[in-house]
Amino acid sequence: MEIPKAELFSVLQEFNPWWTGQPLSDLPDWERSAAAQIWDWLEDSQTKRSLLLTGARQVGKTTLFRQAIRRLVNEGFPPANVLYATFDHPILKLAGLERTLQAWEELFPPAEGHPRILFLDEIQFVPDWQVWLKHQGDFQRGRRIAATGSASPLRDARAESGVGRWQTIPLPTLSFAEYLRLRKIPLPKLPEVRSLRHLFDWGPGDFSNAATLGRPLTAHFHEYLLRGGFPEPAMVNDLTRCQRLLREDIVDKVLKRDMTALYGVRRVLEVEKIFLYLCYHDGGILDVPTLSRELDGINRQSVNNFLDLFEATHLIYRLRPFGYGKEVLRGRSKIYLADAALPGAMLLLGRRLLEKADRLGAAVETAFFKHLYTRYYPDQPTFSYWQDRSNRDLEVDLIAETGDRLVPFEVKYQDAEPTARRLKGLRLFLEQRGVDHGYVITQRWEDFGVIETTSARKGHARENLTARILKIPAPLACLWLSL
Repeated sequence: MEIPKAELFSVLQEFNPWWTGQPLSDLPDWERSAAAQIWDWLEDSQTKRSLLLTGARQVGKTTLFRQAIRRLVNEGFPPANVLYATFDHPILKLAGLERTLQAWEELFPPAEGHPRILFLDEIQFVPDWQVWLKHQGDFQRGRRIAATGSASPLRDARAESGVGRWQTIPLPTLSFAEYLRLRKIPLPKLPEVRSLRHLFDWGPGDFSNAATLGRPLTAHFHEYLLRGGFPEPAMVNDLTRCQRLLREDIVDKVLKRDMTALYGVRRVLEVEKIFLYLCYHDGGILDVPTLSRELDGINRQSVNNFLDLFEATHLIYRLRPFGYGKEVLRGRSKIYLADAALPGAMLLLGRRLLEKADRLGAAVETAFFKHLYTRYYPDQPTFSYWQDRSNRDLEVDLIAETGDRLVPFEVKYQDAEPTARRLKGLRLFLEQRGVDHGYVITQRWEDFGVIETTSARKGHARENLTARILKIPAPLACLWLSL
């Protein structure tokens, strides 16, 4: 469709005020941790790769781009050589990508001797964007391109056409540390911990001192579970309004707009039912036949298709069972919501979530997984869960696998000591796999410390194992993983 040039120029000038020397308004000075990765990419003038920033709606992708632009311009980069365009805007969506770029170069010809840097928001609305991005990397050496996508599958970004041509940065919702900084809550003066593994070298006094310093974090951590990690809702003081924003601005727009516009979904009621079912079973192992039967017989193929779409729009994570072969491929997936606050907001629980031990435990497990995923993503780990074949009650909630290293985690967020008996599944996994260290994410601060373990095999209960288990309170685990 032909868009009048005057309208296209007007939209571009509105999005790019630095072209005329105007400042970027309403930008926070505080930046998310991913800002450092974006700036590293900008400073690496030798790389030919584009940058792809992926994540759910309203996690701060646009703000990160605008902050990077502000820094570029403030450091003397030619303003005319920087373009920001969002293809969520109707005029730009109708004009198309190439027409938008032509208008930019016609309106403000770029300065010679410098690359042209393109920040393209919501690129999933551009038809065949992967092919276009590939060709830019191959044939347009004078352009550097950073793009965001909130409704484009991460696996597409790893497709063959993108290998070696773009760098992907996943942007989850706010970590616990980022949430505290956003709400201007001072961080306690805790010891620096670069890896949870280093805690195995601590002594009893170290654990006691850290527990004393960290104990006030519990109240803030519970607020974090209620409010979530989407920046705008998280800043709203009224919890009812905060959770309404989560439902209306985050979930509803994805379910009712993105899935319809991008994937042609017409059965919105079925999509809503399935998503609500997942909210009830957050952190649980999903049985598709059961879900299909309980939701008025939605056929299994439709359920699996919708699960793919939830993952594509960054609303859920899926974990396969630990192991290899056909049994694993056919195994049931474990589902985590993108943010711990989404189930409580969708189910209208409010503060009652903190009074429901099962719901609170599920929220903590979801939050911890997100922190684990974010921390270890650069190492390209595989995440899974484990169940003993002969006794499904013996399980491990999370296993991170990087190379030949296995790191198991069990979440026991309850007002009771996680005794060796309650950790039988974790002990058995450590023993069977020859793993030296395991972790238990706890609620009680007095449990913080390392315990020795005994065998979980029948008839071997008195045998000591070389493996050790660290029990660590959830607020500390999430905080240290996000610093």
